Amino acid sequence: MPDSPLDQIKAFADPDRATQMAAYHKVDRPYLGVPNPVLNDLTKSWRQQLDVDARVALADQLWQTNIHEARLAAAKLLTQARIRPDQAVWDLLQSWLPDFDAWAVADHASMAMQKRLWAAPSRLDQVETWTTSDHMWTRRAALVATLPWTKQNHPKPEDLEHRDRILGWAAGYVPDRDWFIQKAVAWWLRDLSKHDPDRVRAFLAAHGDAMKPFARKEAGKYLKDQSE
Repeated sequence: MPDSPLDQIKAFADPDRATQMAAYHKVDRPYLGVPNPVLNDLTKSWRQQLDVDARVALADQLWQTNIHEARLAAAKLLTQARIRPDQAVWDLLQSWLPDFDAWAVADHASMAMQKRLWAAPSRLDQVETWTTSDHMWTRRAALVATLPWTKQNHPKPEDLEHRDRILGWAAGYVPDRDWFIQKAVAWWLRDLSKHDPDRVRAFLAAHGDAMKPFARKEAGKYLKDQSE
């Protein structure tokens, strides 16, 4: 690469956009003002040029800069369905959890985690430990990273077991009044309702009254078309 990956990102910096992004995300870190489509193109190019070990090393370097766009690029670099071997990728993604402090960065990293969890569902044992973390963003990641289990219309028996396990985590989150946690519970249920409305109805019958009103409404958003 003629320029370092970070220099390639910085080449698209937009100071005015960066100021707007800083105000929008409300987290004190450097912003460059580089839009997502640019990051998508750059990280796609890097994936094509680098083997897995080099991608992991680059993602780690980009993450450690604490620059908003560099952290997004780090996550995008590791968001791929087929990565073999992938243990180093999973280990790096988990190491980022304590750094989660904003939804955009956390969600990009969680999307990379989704791919690794779907590739190796046994990792859900590790994810379960996140649910009792003192760190809100780590607890939230347990639901965002497991969203693939909301999406099957005809799940295998083992996937139904995983679905019910994760719903158990969500039930444990209901007493948590944090807005982001309530939103994550609602997100999981809303997505699941498109494919498994009966499970969502059962969850809401058991726990809906204890959820914050906005979360209960969001969770049932798509049930109204099914005569809920």
